[in-house]
Amino acid sequence: MPVRVLLVDDEPLVRAGLRAVLEAQPDMEVVGEAADGAAVIPLVRQTRPDVVAMDVRMPLLDGIEATRALLRTVADPPKILVVTTFENDEYVYEALRAGADGFLLKRARPAEIVHAVRLIAEGESLLFPASVRQLAAEYGDGAGNRAARAALERARLTEREGEVLRLMTRGLSNAEIAARLVVGTETVKSHVSAVLAKLGARDRTQAVITAYESGFVAPG
Repeated sequence: MPVRVLLVDDEPLVRAGLRAVLEAQPDMEVVGEAADGAAVIPLVRQTRPDVVAMDVRMPLLDGIEATRALLRTVADPPKILVVTTFENDEYVYEALRAGADGFLLKRARPAEIVHAVRLIAEGESLLFPASVRQLAAEYGDGAGNRAARAALERARLTEREGEVLRLMTRGLSNAEIAARLVVGTETVKSHVSAVLAKLGARDRTQAVITAYESGFVAPG
């Protein structure tokens, strides 16, 4: 089955460029387009995409609020890939905190766009881990974030789960974590699932942000 993608951006040229890149791939299909975040929820319900590629800055409803609304309203929501002009942008970090799964620069090369969508759809690795770390260092609350600290304390991660979370912050995939810890990939998948469940995290990105903002891992 192809990866189904919904494009949300107020610039028609950006949407056209993304569509051309993605539909050139045999395993990808653009199922719809929208010019503002306000149209996301009805379009998601209509087209059932696997990934929403969404601009972070839009005139009526921006990508941050659209992400919050989507995750709050839609059962089994799609993955959300924020598309942005600037990498070191507080809006991007707020979108990640709101529940987006990763971000992509508008100036990215076609191969990078395809890789990002595939990685987000698979959900087994962190997209641009160094950039997420940099954003957390600049805009995160660090160890002063009470909610993140409380989530980590409630989680009571085992020693091995803590190891897995640290490796997740470095962007390692399940297979890479398995090789590092000399265990099977299925074992790693079980540990990752346990970490996400204990932290109450939707995905790896949310778990990594909690790790940084709780002080469990230093983002610097």
